[in-house]
Amino acid sequence: MHVAPAGGTAVQDHVALAEIELCGDLIIAASATDGDRLSPDRIDEVLRVWEERAQDGQ
Repeated sequence: MHVAPAGGTAVQDHVALAEIELCGDLIIAASATDGDRLSPDRIDEVLRVWEERAQDGQ
C-alpha cells in the first residue's frame, strides 16, 4: 500500500473536490425525498445555481 508522505506534498484538485461535494449534496437531497425525483428547481437550489447567477450579475 502506498501512503502519501507527510508534510503537505499531496496534490489536491480543488475543482474535483468541489464537484464531489456538490454530488454529495445532491445525494443527500435525493435521499430526503419521498421517492419522487428532484425537480429542476430543487436541483438548482441544492447546487446553489441562483447564488452563482447573482454573483455573475445575471
